Amino acid sequence: MQFTMDAREGLASGVVTVTFRNWKRPLAKVGSHHKVGDTVLEIDRVDRVRLGDITAADAARAGGSVDDVRRRLAGRGAPLGDDDLVYRVEFHRAGSFNAIVETERTELGRDELATLVERLDRLDRASAHGPWTRATLRLVATKPGVVSTDLAAELGRDRPSFKVDVRKLKRLGLTYSLERGYRVTPKGEALLAALEAGGT
Repeated sequence: MQFTMDAREGLASGVVTVTFRNWKRPLAKVGSHHKVGDTVLEIDRVDRVRLGDITAADAARAGGSVDDVRRRLAGRGAPLGDDDLVYRVEFHRAGSFNAIVETERTELGRDELATLVERLDRLDRASAHGPWTRATLRLVATKPGVVSTDLAAELGRDRPSFKVDVRKLKRLGLTYSLERGYRVTPKGEALLAALEAGGT
């Protein structure tokens, strides 16, 4: 989820714990985590509500007034009516992203390494465009913070499918998203070191 810069202080302090979104479909799931700056948010609830039912208390949890919420939801389009349905997303601050990353283990046991290598192999075998996992992981490691468009072009890939593949590596705990581009996690760095040592 994207937030404006002025919301980050409230997110970091834990004061902002609700957001309202004019989505066509829910783009957040209960239990998922979202990184905003150095703040990690964990989603607690996702509900669809009438715009007219948004209370002043809920708007305050979103960092403003009811009028502020209405203005943000309308964006540059026409104002929404009281009967229009919007998504209410409730979350809590799960911690500091940098602190979480710094405390991750950077050593992989033999069994964990074997499991990760097998998962990479499985992703490569299932791919319609051939093996991609190791090349993508190595590219992200050497070019942190580079936009996906440039990374995809370097591998001769289209951006949408490249981003889908990077998300697969993220689900394995090997990469994470930055405000711009990606970075390899300590777990991903340990895996790359093991792969280089093993020549795979």
